[in-house]
Amino acid sequence: MTNKQQGDRLAPATVIRAALSLLDEKGLDAVSTRAVADRLGVRINTVQWHVKTKARMLELMADAVLGEIPLTDLPADPEERARELTRRYRRALLSHRDGAALVVGTYAAEPHTLRFAEALVEALLKCGPGDREAAWTAWAVIYFTLGLTQEEQAVGQRPLGDILAGAISETAYPSLHRVAGHLAPTSFDDRFESGVAAILAGR
Repeated sequence: MTNKQQGDRLAPATVIRAALSLLDEKGLDAVSTRAVADRLGVRINTVQWHVKTKARMLELMADAVLGEIPLTDLPADPEERARELTRRYRRALLSHRDGAALVVGTYAAEPHTLRFAEALVEALLKCGPGDREAAWTAWAVIYFTLGLTQEEQAVGQRPLGDILAGAISETAYPSLHRVAGHLAPTSFDDRFESGVAAILAGR
């Protein structure tokens, strides 16, 4: 059987589902076109027929993650709609191991990603005061959410509280020591809500 025939029999969505399954099981570092081919029991050329390169596969994986975000049943108030969309974005990232690291490492101008961005920017445009502010606020909340979620998922693999406790002495870093309790791993939900609120208030 030729590579083309194998590629025709393997749906692109099947490749991405297998890649996401590998991500959830082993983490982002384990994801490669060869590893996905092994998981599917096909040759690497068969996977590359659909995704071409690892970078392209990661883009499609990131878009698939954003495709899991429901865009229905949103609040009528545009600011609250923007908040809820951002909450759903974070939940989608958290639903996959290394989900934030996956998405932050790509620039996927793909249908699911664009539909989510359209919904967020539409809500922000209705908040006012202008096009530039809506665009830049969308970037700000997305980058904030990606960064915080990436830290949150990393904490699941490393004891952040122990690292901070051992590194921040009251003598050397008095200000950091004073606020260290507010940077505990248990505070991610509150930090997320506070950060989004601050960004939207300052738009």
